[in-house]
Amino acid sequence: MLTKLFPARYALLRAFVLIFLSISLVVRGILLVWDFQETDTGPLSLIWTFVVGFVFDLATLSFFVIPYLVYLVLVPSKWSGSLLDRVLTFFGFFLGIFILYFSFLGEFTFWDEFHRRYNFIAVDYLIYTYEVVQNINESYPLPLLIGTLLGLVAVTFWLLFRFGVFQRTFSPGTHFAQRSLSAVPWLVVMVLSVFLLTNEQAEWSSNRYNNEISKAGIYSFFAAFRNNELSFPDFYMTIEDKEAFARVKSELAMDGATFVHPDADEILRTVTPTDSIVLDVRPNVVFICVESLSGKFLKSFGNELDLTPNLDSLAGESLFFTQLYATGTRTVRGMEAITLSIPPTPGRSIVKRVENAGLFTIGEVFEQKGYERNFFYGGDGYFDNMNSFFGGNGFNIVDRGRGFLLDKSILTKRTNIDDDEVTFENAWGVCDEDIYNKVLKEADRAYGAGQPFFDFVMTTSNHKPYTYPEGKIDIPSGTGRNGAVKYTDYAIGEFLRKAKGKPWFANTVFVIMADHCASSAGRWELDVQNYQIPALIYNLPQKNTGKINNLCSQIDMFPTLFGLLGWDYTSNLFGKDVLQMTPEEERAFIGNYRKLGLLKGNQVMVLGDQKNANFYDWDPSDNSLKSIPTDRVFLDEAISWYQVADFLYSNGGLKLQD
Repeated sequence: MLTKLFPARYALLRAFVLIFLSISLVVRGILLVWDFQETDTGPLSLIWTFVVGFVFDLATLSFFVIPYLVYLVLVPSKWSGSLLDRVLTFFGFFLGIFILYFSFLGEFTFWDEFHRRYNFIAVDYLIYTYEVVQNINESYPLPLLIGTLLGLVAVTFWLLFRFGVFQRTFSPGTHFAQRSLSAVPWLVVMVLSVFLLTNEQAEWSSNRYNNEISKAGIYSFFAAFRNNELSFPDFYMTIEDKEAFARVKSELAMDGATFVHPDADEILRTVTPTDSIVLDVRPNVVFICVESLSGKFLKSFGNELDLTPNLDSLAGESLFFTQLYATGTRTVRGMEAITLSIPPTPGRSIVKRVENAGLFTIGEVFEQKGYERNFFYGGDGYFDNMNSFFGGNGFNIVDRGRGFLLDKSILTKRTNIDDDEVTFENAWGVCDEDIYNKVLKEADRAYGAGQPFFDFVMTTSNHKPYTYPEGKIDIPSGTGRNGAVKYTDYAIGEFLRKAKGKPWFANTVFVIMADHCASSAGRWELDVQNYQIPALIYNLPQKNTGKINNLCSQIDMFPTLFGLLGWDYTSNLFGKDVLQMTPEEERAFIGNYRKLGLLKGNQVMVLGDQKNANFYDWDPSDNSLKSIPTDRVFLDEAISWYQVADFLYSNGGLKLQD
């Protein structure tokens, strides 16, 4: 049988198949051991994990081998072993085996960061080679990795020569009919893979780790490449648009709102303060979006390592939100939620999409009040399309400016962080102290011009490779996340210490919130606890302090601030004033690029991209989810929020109106 499937001319192909399947099995086994405690290790679950994995390995293999099979079938037998045949075969095999080893080794670094097989994040990273390569170089011994890769390739070639594989491959005598017949099974596998297999079919278990281990990394990569944008009506459960809008508008009407066009499929409305101590005060606002700051790092949330003394102290002097949840697991998702005040859209974040300029953002509310709007980023804001998004929505750009020009359609100002303003820099940008010093400088300029300002500041230090200036804290740079968190906290403390010496400090509100948690890893399809982030509002005009224990979302932060400032304004935002919410209104939106969740109390509805939904009881004590019968009212509410958000974006309903 093997002789018919792999005749002598196919010896190298057989070797490649065996190498691929063997290494894939080893990788799957290592990932299982890596997160053994999180994985369902029942006998049937383990067997099915590897069976499903083998199916996806075969599918991946078929795409690898088909180009070589076509070559083997079409090249006449008499040309076997010719110089051209040898050159093409050696080069093709070198390229294939190098890609194979590179992808498998890369899976370990990706798993270390995300505890997932390759997904849309890996696809996005292809675009940003400078940041990614630098990050790898600063996080891992890159020369050693490259040397290991080349060493593996060299050993593979030696073994194949040693066992006569190349000699058999270049031998003549395999007829066209035999070569063609041997290609048929692989063609069948490839066709079946294209038309019958999807990456979602690997998600057979309620345990996310089993599902991820079942997948094939390379297959998952290309699946994500094809599906980084998802049409809500095509992939998710829906209800009638009119019903969805009615439900959402009834929720938003409770927020002191009057709809501009009550009967239209839109949410544009005027918001009037209903219970504010002050009316229409206009302090400067500095918003600090902290990279990957999970609530679990703060003593205020139970951490005993004292990593965040400044933030913990600040929490006691601020309005401190103890039950606020991020909408997603990436920076661009947090930016989407904060600026657009919108539930997470499926697929690619709006920040990264092409049609994302001229939208109604929180910046428009500040524009209504006469503010200058600035976006600060320590790297180059071309990364993740941030400059295009913020610049296209009226924000001036302050970034490193490594030479990537703004689109000509962006008319706002760009200011570079110059070399003499930088004390430390890694793959992602300047250290947090440097970006804060730039914020101070620009705030001095705006104050001198008599211009109120709203600054959106994106930090970078709390990100792998976790490097920062030495001598600032008692944890050496580059030793792990705890050190990066402590330095992040230190930099915030230094920034506020310096700001207190400025003439504009007394009239400036500081909002601090994470973009997302440090890790999205977890055994559940949406790991609820991993979405909880800290958030606070400091130095309000009325000096409000205290804990806000209402369940709420990132999208609610700025509508809450606007309420505290006593602003009446035009809004196209989905967020609500947390302080005006009734217990029945409290909710949070959580999701990833495929799963969309609504959390109310201890119940979670998760919408899937196969027009399905799962309903759970969430136990905060152990972060577990227990399946319960679907509540139709709860389901329709969840659908409504996400359906309306997608409808408005897709149909221009988020655009600024003339």
